[in-house]
Amino acid sequence: MPENRSSITRSTPRLGRRLLTAALALPLTVAGLAVAAPAYAAPVALTAAPTGPTASVTLGDSYISGEAGRWKGNSAGTSGNRNGSDRAWTGSSYDPSRVYGATASSGCDRSDVAEVLSASTGAQNEINLACSGAVTANVFRASNGGQSYKGEAPQADQLATVARQNNVKLITLSIGGNDLGFSDVISTCVQDYLIWYSYCHNSAQSQIDDKLPTAMAGVGKAIDEIRAVMADAGYAQSDYRLVLQSYPSPIPRSAEMRYPESGWTRSNTGGCPFWDGDADWARDTMVPQISQALAGVASTKGAQFLDLSDMLQGREVCSTATKQPTTTTGPSATTSEWARFLDGGLNSTQGALQESMHPNYYGQQAVGRCLTLLWARPSGDYSCRNTAGQDASGMYLTAR
Repeated sequence: MPENRSSITRSTPRLGRRLLTAALALPLTVAGLAVAAPAYAAPVALTAAPTGPTASVTLGDSYISGEAGRWKGNSAGTSGNRNGSDRAWTGSSYDPSRVYGATASSGCDRSDVAEVLSASTGAQNEINLACSGAVTANVFRASNGGQSYKGEAPQADQLATVARQNNVKLITLSIGGNDLGFSDVISTCVQDYLIWYSYCHNSAQSQIDDKLPTAMAGVGKAIDEIRAVMADAGYAQSDYRLVLQSYPSPIPRSAEMRYPESGWTRSNTGGCPFWDGDADWARDTMVPQISQALAGVASTKGAQFLDLSDMLQGREVCSTATKQPTTTTGPSATTSEWARFLDGGLNSTQGALQESMHPNYYGQQAVGRCLTLLWARPSGDYSCRNTAGQDASGMYLTAR
């Protein structure tokens, strides 16, 4: 079993070193009208909510921007369309803008299957303001400490423009993961698997515990900023719904891992280089802890809560219930993984590293279905889960 990290007990082969190099740089990133982020304009107080086209709007980070929507499952293949999994394949090269549009160059990675587009809420306009890698300060208004990000104004300031030009009916927010340092946690755990014969979960738990109060305060302020923008645009709180959602676990419990803990297939083929103990901690301790904290913020701030912590159960990277596509059996919503594996090792020439550990094409459709189901329930907090062996149509809600 892993011991302390001060002792190096096995060498890292060349492919393992490439995966480690990728992990060290890992950032946590995230049918209708998808609009580019509007330029900032100062809020103008109105006497009544606008009567323009109805709109559903998403704000926040990579888990709602549509990060990893490029991929249909995962394949360690190194040529062509990677056994049908790479939607950016043109037939001769790769063009991520086929999936992320103009935001492929900025890195905001708003995909064509992002939650707001995959959901069916009846809105005439579906507007994605989220940006991969965003923290809570990137949501706040500039006048209240908000920070621009990747060349775009703070998201609340963008929302101000959207709120005046549309009749916003639904705002969905995913934020806080980058404030907690998800990317640091993943990088540490990968290093501990590939180099140090040690677990990461003790130090990672301390990091989460230390950062959680400040991160949740930031989430609460983000909600306050959204409310203030909407009020300035003439909306009463009853004119629209505000949903705060949590994060799913991209990796399974150790008992549900498809590859053994020993050897290198877990890293170089599966793209899930985590010790069993760390996988169990992430799946059953970290993700539920963060979801519970976010639920508390939603309750305090009067937002509806959508719990996604179990959404990928049985569909995670390396899950025994899934398999990678092959040259003879292509990707499928019923058999492929619904989250992107860690790019590195044999997979180091595939997509952008920031896509790693996010819901992929199938996962984005599933989250969209969760939001569709929640839209039909105007009150109450719910958890969203999938039905084994079914595609996104098998998603269902349970009361929290």
